[in-house]
Amino acid sequence: MSALTLSGLIASSAERLTQAGVAFGHGTQSAFDEAVWLVLWRLGLPLDTDLDEVADKALTPEQQATCAALIEERIATRKPAAYLTQEAWLQGVSFYIDERAIVPRSLIAEVLADGTIDAWLSDQTRQVLDLCTGNGSLAVLAALAWPEVQVTGADISDDALAVAAINVERHDLQERVQLIHSDGLSALPGPFDLILCNPPYVCQASMDALPAEYRAEPELALAGGTDGMDFVRQLFKDAPARMSEHAVLVLEIGNEVEHFIAAFPELEVAWLDTSAGDDQVLLITREALLGL
Repeated sequence: MSALTLSGLIASSAERLTQAGVAFGHGTQSAFDEAVWLVLWRLGLPLDTDLDEVADKALTPEQQATCAALIEERIATRKPAAYLTQEAWLQGVSFYIDERAIVPRSLIAEVLADGTIDAWLSDQTRQVLDLCTGNGSLAVLAALAWPEVQVTGADISDDALAVAAINVERHDLQERVQLIHSDGLSALPGPFDLILCNPPYVCQASMDALPAEYRAEPELALAGGTDGMDFVRQLFKDAPARMSEHAVLVLEIGNEVEHFIAAFPELEVAWLDTSAGDDQVLLITREALLGL
């Protein structure tokens, strides 16, 4: 194997990923970014390494071979890179992840970090629920954003909750984040002052068209029925009884805005701006839900 620099290896890895037609969206959006992630991780370099400073770093044949093997594993298995590295990042915070839970990428993380929803909260906001918590990332981010609150992370999947427990401990939040097995809100009496929910909302037609990388994730965390709104319908029925008087619910519906509006045409909501646009995350008051 001929000598190769770090920049050369990243470039050839990106080309290989492109040729193989892998799908992105689990932390990266391009072959180059995915190649950077996998190569730096395999070489034990920080993911925020300045590539300009190490571009000419010469790599040993062994280093080249081990990186090439990881790229080929990514292609052959079609597993998201986060499953291969067992690490994902949201808003600069590191989380453990494996195949037992969906790779964390919720846009709700953005509105937690930038203070978008703070105007709907008050000094009485004390109990926060992260419903469909998955690997616990939103529950952790909520606890980090508001040191005075108690957070409950709930999920129907015991496997996902086991992963979430790793992240709660990883961020030393055992005293402030409680994890509960619950089918929707059934095991959660509340009342909660804020409910965060990134539910299974992918409609059946979209499920049928998902790339293999998304099929590597637990289907339970994605599939939302024919129009993607099965879980949301039940949530809206059950939520008011679990919410304090001035509580709000922050919900992600991704690319299903048309189905959401068709299912709830009269519901008054506030759409929140995110990097993906202003029609994928919304906020609903308890009062609005009571009007359904």
